[in-house]
Amino acid sequence: MMVTNKSAHLLNIIALSVMGALTACSQAPQNQMQQNQSPVKSATHSTSVALSQAVQLSLPEQQGWQMQQGRGAGKPVVYQVFTRLFGNTNTNNIPWGTIEQNGIGKFADFTDIALQGIAELGVSHVWYTGVPHHALVNDYTAYGISNDDPDVIKGRAGSPYAIKDYYNVNPDLAVDPAQRLAEFEALIARTHANGMKVIIDIVPNHVARQYEAISRPEGITNLGEKDDTTVTYAPNNNFYYVQGESFRVPESRNGYQVLGGKPALLKDGQFSEDPAKWTGNGSRAAQPDLNDWYETVKVNYGVSPDGAYDFPRLPQGYDQKGVAEHHAFWQDKTLPDSWYQFYHIAHYWLEKGVDGFRYDMAEMVPSEFWSFLNSSIKVQYPDAFLLAEVYNPDQFREYLHIGKMDYLYDKVDFYDSLKAVMQGHGDAANLARVQAQIADIEPHMLHFLENHDEQRIASPDFAGDMHKGKPALVVSALISRSPTMIYFGQEVGEDGSEETGFGDPTRTTIFDYAGVPAHQRWMNDGQFDGGQLSALEKALREYHVNVLNISANHPAMKGNSIPLHHTNLEESRYGKLHFSFARYADLGVNEQGEQQHVALLVVNNFDAQQSLQTRLSVPHDVLHKWDLPVGDYIMKDLLNSGLTTLRVTNEGGVEVVDNTIHARFSVNLAPLDSAVFEITWSTPTAQ
Repeated sequence: MMVTNKSAHLLNIIALSVMGALTACSQAPQNQMQQNQSPVKSATHSTSVALSQAVQLSLPEQQGWQMQQGRGAGKPVVYQVFTRLFGNTNTNNIPWGTIEQNGIGKFADFTDIALQGIAELGVSHVWYTGVPHHALVNDYTAYGISNDDPDVIKGRAGSPYAIKDYYNVNPDLAVDPAQRLAEFEALIARTHANGMKVIIDIVPNHVARQYEAISRPEGITNLGEKDDTTVTYAPNNNFYYVQGESFRVPESRNGYQVLGGKPALLKDGQFSEDPAKWTGNGSRAAQPDLNDWYETVKVNYGVSPDGAYDFPRLPQGYDQKGVAEHHAFWQDKTLPDSWYQFYHIAHYWLEKGVDGFRYDMAEMVPSEFWSFLNSSIKVQYPDAFLLAEVYNPDQFREYLHIGKMDYLYDKVDFYDSLKAVMQGHGDAANLARVQAQIADIEPHMLHFLENHDEQRIASPDFAGDMHKGKPALVVSALISRSPTMIYFGQEVGEDGSEETGFGDPTRTTIFDYAGVPAHQRWMNDGQFDGGQLSALEKALREYHVNVLNISANHPAMKGNSIPLHHTNLEESRYGKLHFSFARYADLGVNEQGEQQHVALLVVNNFDAQQSLQTRLSVPHDVLHKWDLPVGDYIMKDLLNSGLTTLRVTNEGGVEVVDNTIHARFSVNLAPLDSAVFEITWSTPTAQ
């Protein structure tokens, strides 16, 4: 497997520094607990691995280790990419423009070089957004695909969450639409060959109004094919129906026109659906509102209109049971048809090599269904990556423990609190509070700063400055054991300012054909080398490379996180726009029989105007848990290559008492700067 020269160089540095640091630790004197002895220890750059693997890293034939094995040292990094936008080099961005006018990216644009550029960010999983075949305004009748009606489509390229055929992929993304599935399978293989795994969306709550799974395997019926449309609800119906009324398209408002008023086949203000189906967001009106998810229809999982459940409930205590017990529970149960429909969909894609799913609006589907589906996945594919969009904090544990999700979005409250701090009006103390509230589930709460639903950091409606995302990236990526996710273009400061059609700017369009300017400058006409980026954009991408590789590869990422913020609020100049924490892990026993330790001390300055110059403390109880001997430790900043000294002292004299051990270090941070100080040390093991 190939890696970029930059990545190979980084790996060699990592290997040498880890070996040097831990060798130095093993040679340190054993009597460091005495106050009058203050040996200076080296704490050097080690953004990758445990000692047992470090020697291998420096060998040329092992340069692919970071992508193949290094995830075990840190944690997953997810790269969300809007598939049709990634490879598009067209810069026209005509509002409501056709595919011919504005261009589109293809599966084939994810070349080995492009994928290596993604992998350079420490990425373990690529979430290819918009892959399943969804409703769109384009003519593919030559391939046996019916035309979709623009009156029930958002934008011209269509919403990726209005799925038309769950057993095939978006024909827009293929060089040859007749071979579209084979082209995606080739992309899966290329992604795997470059050391990363593949995630796609499954949207269980709703499908396109014109759902036609022409590619479904033999024996699988179309959703709604066997529905009894004479009743509003039946347990085995796939959809809900508005009796006695036909569907009517939403009334326009504020000057909105379908496709911006441009003509198109089938565009006539009408859509035939009799009886009308409930809309995806739960609207029961035959004529949904323009703000409803009118392009979709809601899927029925055996939940009656009055909220009653027509399926077995899990017995009490199943929140404490594993996937095997959950899987066994469902084996002899008769379940609503929609459950089996989505079981077949999920397993179809897993069999094709997909490594996991991002479940759209998972909280709108009963947690028992997720127990059924996810346990069936995990018993067969234990390493599958299952990420759910759940926004209600009161339901987090239900969807983790009952629904058997691996990860949930940590939007409420973490992302929202972090956004407020980035905007300059929030208090960083809220970040510590939120982390404390989810301490029992924090490894399962995926962190992000951008995604397809959120505003771009650089947009005026968010932060207005790409650099305000830098300290937030450090906090988001390093504070928790949870996965880190970035959205394509985030790493080069994309601002989402394009007027492309449906929806307002500030977030990159998900509905129209468009090019993504800053990302296109990194693409550099298919060379994927950043050749057209500005100096500031290049620096921002390099910053992401550094931070995300620490997140992916540093062994402290799997250890404990320790808050330092409240401890330091009394320090001079340290306040609500600053935030600090530590990470700690044991590295095992070396050949000399000593216990190896590593810690990261992370300090962030969210102030866009003022530098931070102060001395910070590590609480004495933390020092005791770390078993950190008295002495001076030279710490290297993994982001900026600066040095500082951590001084550990014992005010109690020769006798060490827990509450008399103190540690302080100096910090000097520019506006919007962060430091990630690393310290490694060794202690004798008990005989």
